[in-house]
Amino acid sequence: MTYFEIKPGQLLQQYVKCYYVYESSSSVTFEDTVFPSGCMEIIFNLGTGNWQTQPGEQFVTHSPIELWGQLNRPLPVRSIGRNTMLGVRFYPHAAASMLPDKASLFNNQVMDYTDIADKSIHTLQAQLLETRTWNKRVALLETWLIQQLEQAGKRLGKLAMVKDLMYELRHQDVYETMETIAARYGISARYMQQLFLQYTGLTPKLYSQINRFQHSLRLVTTRNTSLTDIAYECGYADQSHFIKEFKAFTGTTPSGYSINNSPVTLVTAQPQTDVSPALV
Repeated sequence: MTYFEIKPGQLLQQYVKCYYVYESSSSVTFEDTVFPSGCMEIIFNLGTGNWQTQPGEQFVTHSPIELWGQLNRPLPVRSIGRNTMLGVRFYPHAAASMLPDKASLFNNQVMDYTDIADKSIHTLQAQLLETRTWNKRVALLETWLIQQLEQAGKRLGKLAMVKDLMYELRHQDVYETMETIAARYGISARYMQQLFLQYTGLTPKLYSQINRFQHSLRLVTTRNTSLTDIAYECGYADQSHFIKEFKAFTGTTPSGYSINNSPVTLVTAQPQTDVSPALV
């Protein structure tokens, strides 16, 4: 299994967190669980294998071009055969520019992106399949993304404000409320929530919870630290609050979680660099 990330070009740096490449061996089938990350993604499967998710009792095979909406619960996944994937991981506020409706309508869904995208997505997929180097594939993808942003028009109207509000929430004082944050921008807490649902798919509260959970997951994965210390560092009220929220997002407790049982998390947790010369 191979995974690496690629930095976006300057024009897209405020929208795209990273591009990533994931490749699996043709002889490998494995199952894993994807956790809420706060980010939406578009994924192009350029291989011959199948990528499946389990939203209910059965695994479902997905199309070669997937839109991943916001997750607020763990989602089981299965990789079958040779999957060669190029993904776009958007910042939480930015994926709305690629959607015909508010982002919250796509929550907890992995859907065929061609159902809602314009016809240019088919041309892009064909070009990606014909191209053999990752830097050229990313160049094609960036050209398409820039074109989509140019067509987004007024859908981008409040994007900068939502981005600033997200920053406020990440650095929120323990005594500060949604009302005081919203008031600094001349809006009500209710309107702030509407903006978040439209642009990120999440409420401000859920965005903060997922951001805090991701911080705790990194600490659980990389440190030999007590759960009490992690709970304190991440801003949970107490250890029981931390355990309850961690289980809601992963399906397991912090003490029962092991990155070694999660092949996707294990490979994506490795230090990342930009594209190597060998891939150019």
